Amino acid sequence: MTSRDLAEWAVGVGDLPDDVRHAAARHMLDGVGNAIAAARFGSGTAGWTVANALGGPGEARPLTGSAGLSAPAAAMATAVLIHALDFDDTHAGALVHPTVVSLPAAFAVGQETGATGAEILTAFALGLETACRLGAVSPHGFHARGMHASGVVGTLSSALVAGRLMDFEPSVLVHALGIAGSSSAGLLEFLDSDADTKSLHPGSASFNGILAARLAAAGASGPASVLEGKRGLYAALSDRPADLTVLTNDLGSTWEATRIGIKPYPSCQLMHVTLDAVKAAGASADEVADIEVFVHPDSKHIVCGPNAGVAAPRSTYDGKFDLPWSVAALLHDGAVTVETYTPESIAREEILQTARKVRVNDMMYDGPAASAPGRALITLDDGRILEGRVDGSRGSAAFPLDDDALRDKFDANCGSHSRAQELADRIFGLADEPDLTAVLDLAADISR
Repeated sequence: MTSRDLAEWAVGVGDLPDDVRHAAARHMLDGVGNAIAAARFGSGTAGWTVANALGGPGEARPLTGSAGLSAPAAAMATAVLIHALDFDDTHAGALVHPTVVSLPAAFAVGQETGATGAEILTAFALGLETACRLGAVSPHGFHARGMHASGVVGTLSSALVAGRLMDFEPSVLVHALGIAGSSSAGLLEFLDSDADTKSLHPGSASFNGILAARLAAAGASGPASVLEGKRGLYAALSDRPADLTVLTNDLGSTWEATRIGIKPYPSCQLMHVTLDAVKAAGASADEVADIEVFVHPDSKHIVCGPNAGVAAPRSTYDGKFDLPWSVAALLHDGAVTVETYTPESIAREEILQTARKVRVNDMMYDGPAASAPGRALITLDDGRILEGRVDGSRGSAAFPLDDDALRDKFDANCGSHSRAQELADRIFGLADEPDLTAVLDLAADISR
């Protein structure tokens, strides 16, 4: 039973290997920074509004907040913030955002249970590993069925994190995973609209994962066959073959948590390699006559919807999934940053005119879309053709951001606040902290 194997591993993990501990700290830093940036830009407010209305017994503070809420409500608010700018990390093989469906539960339940910094960091690392492996069992399979993979696997990874911090026995954690599977969801219908639902999916996953753990602790049961069953997670929600051996092969000795990419652009990861290729070509918007980019077919229907390259993005979030518009913004501005996707920015007519010059062709690649190479051909007004090629996207597991570059991203997300690097040091040293108090206090101060 695969959920039994997963539960026994999660309960039995002791000290993390040094590289896994460091990777977990890096992704924690990135997640906290993305939440602070969202708070600074006023994003993710719906999650905050509802979480505060739910209230609760004051078990946990959400990131950037000071008021205590119930642990599920705090986790929901934190998750919506982390994902609000679509600037959070991605595992290429799983096409999952692992931090946003692991960190909120680790922080919320860690506070509720009085866990140490080391215990919270370990639970978070286990959540990262779980989310990555659950997604990699059926690469792009959930997306092919019209499901958001992070919303699907996130409920289970959140339940596992909560169960670890609540000191579950394996048998109880199996029930928590079985219960969580029935709440796994997240429709990709937002791709054809200006809806906010993608940013809300991790909030629901975090809330429901903790709820599943609480139900299991109260004696509720869930199917042990939640993953492999004929009506289980993959049979119901994936449209591609599932190899469940991926979930447990070398579990505990090989860590996918060390292979998660960190985004340098606040947009869908599937367009990053194209942005890098366009940047490598070295053109500027005022000299461009035609732009041809080559995109993995699995990426194309996500970042090249019917509106892309035809009309202006319907919302700031829609712009993050509009490859032609984002390419045009890069050519005009020389960079793609959080400021690229503001209401004022997406309304710029000159960007739209350049976006209409972008032609998208299929790039055949025998591998996951998120790890495909990038290629762009840019024809200039004088007839010259500039070509940009990259083997993979910057920030991916193959071309990672180093710690200095990650700190630079964190500093920018914090608005270059005077205490940003103090917070970064606290997160990198979380294993030696007695609890989360200092991290939460600093995050709230920087977000004001």
